[in-house]
Amino acid sequence: MNIRRATINDIPLIVNMLADDKLGRERENPQSPLLKAYTRAFRNIDEDENQELMLIENEKNEILGTFQLTFIQYLTYQGGIRAQIEAVRIRKDQRRAGLGEKMIEWAIARAKHKGAHVLQLTTDKQRPEALHFYTKLGFKPSHEGMKMHLI
Repeated sequence: MNIRRATINDIPLIVNMLADDKLGRERENPQSPLLKAYTRAFRNIDEDENQELMLIENEKNEILGTFQLTFIQYLTYQGGIRAQIEAVRIRKDQRRAGLGEKMIEWAIARAKHKGAHVLQLTTDKQRPEALHFYTKLGFKPSHEGMKMHLI
């Protein structure tokens, strides 16, 4: 297994993974050709030193999963850095093989390397299996998250 940064050529596979469940189908559009908004978003992520869009692949260089790691600088915690992991997805035919755990372990090590004092994530309440997965890996439901959709 190898974890590497995504390239622009990986976007269609990533979008397909993001759209591969009930919630993802409601908000993603994996049509071909892909919407230009995905390419713009990828370029913004790729050019930002605080953003890392990552993939896990097998020995045949087949993409099996993805996640995005963001480093947020702020004043609290004496000018600390917070790492945020989002969009964790494993290809449907590869789930329950330990890949998600490998990705999270990599993200933890990367966050420590970058000097982050905390790694946080959110998971939709409609994904109870994800909540169980993250709890099993040591994440604690310490805060109540809130959102306001602007569009």
